[in-house]
Amino acid sequence: MTTPRDLLFVAMDAPSHQQVGQGDLSLALAGAELLDLLETGGLTLDGDRIVPGAPQTADDRLLTEASAALNRGEPHETVPDWLWRRGQGLATAYLDAVEEENSGSPRRRISLLVGRADPLDSPGRKAADERWASGEVRLAALGAAVGLRDAPDAEAVEATGDAVVTVLAAVDEAVVELEAVRQRRSIEDAAFDNVWRAP
Repeated sequence: MTTPRDLLFVAMDAPSHQQVGQGDLSLALAGAELLDLLETGGLTLDGDRIVPGAPQTADDRLLTEASAALNRGEPHETVPDWLWRRGQGLATAYLDAVEEENSGSPRRRISLLVGRADPLDSPGRKAADERWASGEVRLAALGAAVGLRDAPDAEAVEATGDAVVTVLAAVDEAVVELEAVRQRRSIEDAAFDNVWRAP
């Protein structure tokens, strides 16, 4: 299995009070894709710029698509730009892929934010659960970014290397930025409502 799939299963299994927003999850999934492509040599980082390696063909269709989606032109794309571009609707794409793969079993629509996430049975879920329970640093840090657990020890994160730290930091910043956008829109909507209610 892949880091994005593991993160997806963890998010699907989260208790109702820890439901993950699709926007937050999409950003974290895009970061998880970068981490896996870093690990397989599908890319390197030059500072925060993504330098694509040879196109990767993975068992996971979406990870193969991620490799193909890397911007191979100059100047290379930054990690934050990738998160926002690739992250558009990515949680839905992964959820749809899981449902397609489990179409032989009784279909149960997976939903995030609406009620309880209801995970489909999958051979990868046990491995994801074990990785999560072990506190594996990359998965734990991604989970922390979307509010599923406390952040792992800073020294453990730093030990993963500069490139991984760069990606994880960018995911954290993107999730914080998305929340700021949500709050700003909420304030603007409330102000607009007050204008219409004013005598």
